[in-house]
Amino acid sequence: MTPDLLDLLRKVDTPTVCNAIEVVEGKRGFDRFTRGTVLSSDPGSCAIVGFARTAKIAAATPPSEEPEVIRARRMEYYRHMASGPRPALAVIEDLDGPDAVGAFWGEINTSIHKGFGLSGALTSGVMRDLGDLPDGFPVIAGSVGPSHAFVHVREVGTPVTVFGLTIADGELVHADRHGAVVIPGPYVAELASAITKLQDTESIVLDAARSPDFDLEAFTVAWKAFERART
Repeated sequence: MTPDLLDLLRKVDTPTVCNAIEVVEGKRGFDRFTRGTVLSSDPGSCAIVGFARTAKIAAATPPSEEPEVIRARRMEYYRHMASGPRPALAVIEDLDGPDAVGAFWGEINTSIHKGFGLSGALTSGVMRDLGDLPDGFPVIAGSVGPSHAFVHVREVGTPVTVFGLTIADGELVHADRHGAVVIPGPYVAELASAITKLQDTESIVLDAARSPDFDLEAFTVAWKAFERART
């Protein structure tokens, strides 16, 4: 992950990265992306890019373990989030699923994670304190709610599943208001050139469609050139 590639990935959206991975593979069918609709705390922000720091939480019911066990695991969680390669993002599975009710991501927790140097959070759970979250730390979540309920950490550093996508701790993730995608390690070196090729190819159709002289004939010419360029 070079500084130039990181800067590029933060500037492009997640659909572009999905398409660029298909350029690298030379075919359609890559499926390591989220399903369904996500909510973003800051839809206009740059994309979140980083190596996943994973955990699982729950909040609908009080924890059954002893308080000291819960407190120790919470500190283990924060040690995990504060360590590891950077850039990084928190990827948190809420085990309450569609019944998720406890907001783990509010003003205090997002500020802590930003202070640890994380780039943002991706969670199937709940966020709150919209308008008070720190700048430069987007949260991609499943829902918005007012309470933290009985939120507590269940697991740290294990594979998680968010929006139908399973992500292992340490995997490279790109996320924005569209959802998230895992970038396979072997593709990283080719990603910048793939994005450039993709953008150049798409501009064939986009430039034609935005021209005041655009019509069916112009479309036909542009589409043929587009198909030649992308094959």
